[in-house]
Amino acid sequence: MAELGVNIDHVATIRQARMGIEPEPLLAAAIAEQNGANQITIHLREDRRHIQDRDLKILRETIQTRLNLEMATTPEMIKTAREIKPDTVTLVPEKREELTTEGGLLLTKEHEKQIKELKDAGIEISVFIEPDIEMIKLASQIGVDAVEIHTGRYANLKDDNEIETELNRIYEAAKVIKQNGMRVVAGHGLNYHNVQELVEMDIFEEYNIGHSIISRAVFTGLAEAVYEMKTLIT
Repeated sequence: MAELGVNIDHVATIRQARMGIEPEPLLAAAIAEQNGANQITIHLREDRRHIQDRDLKILRETIQTRLNLEMATTPEMIKTAREIKPDTVTLVPEKREELTTEGGLLLTKEHEKQIKELKDAGIEISVFIEPDIEMIKLASQIGVDAVEIHTGRYANLKDDNEIETELNRIYEAAKVIKQNGMRVVAGHGLNYHNVQELVEMDIFEEYNIGHSIISRAVFTGLAEAVYEMKTLIT
C-alpha cells in the first residue's frame, strides 16, 4: 500500500504573506496525520520564504508519523539536518529566483560526502532527481536510500503521445530504483487527476504531494483534502 507524504509548505506561504502567526503549519501537520498522511514534508529554503527554522524545530518535536526535510546541499543545511535529525532528508536543487523547484538535482559523485555525513547522524537519505537511469545507478553507488522521481514534466505535458512517453520513462526509472534496493517515491506537480496514472503502475511506495492538497483544502477543508488524496493512492 502506497504511503502519502503531505507537503505543508504552502500553509506557511500563506502565513508569511502577512508575516503573521496564522495559519499555523503545526496544526496543518496534525490534521494531515489524523486523516491519513504517513509523513509530513517541508522544504526549509535558504531564503526562508515559507517554512522557518522555528517550524522545523516544533514539527520535529510534535509529528507523530515521519518528518521529511527537503533541503539544498549547503553546509548550513547539512548542519541543521544533523542537529534536528528529521527521519528523512530529501536533497533537492534550489535557486533563489524560482517559484518552486524546477527540476531534479544533478547528482554527482561529490554528493557522497554529504550523504555520508547525514547518514552518520541516523537520517534516511532520499534524492529528488529526474527519471534518468544512469543517475539512479549513481544514487545507489553513493549510498542513497530512496529516490523521488521528479514528475513535474509529466504533470505539465498536454500532448497524449508525449504523456505516454514520459510515463514509460518514469516507469522504467522506477523499476531500476527498485532493482537497486532503494525506495521508489514520486513527487512534484501531482494532483487528484494525474496521480492516477502513476498509481496504476503499482510500483511507487510513496507520493509527496503539497500544492494540490492545500489548494483543494481552500474549498473542502484540509482534513477532507488529505483523506481524498490518501484514498486515491491506496
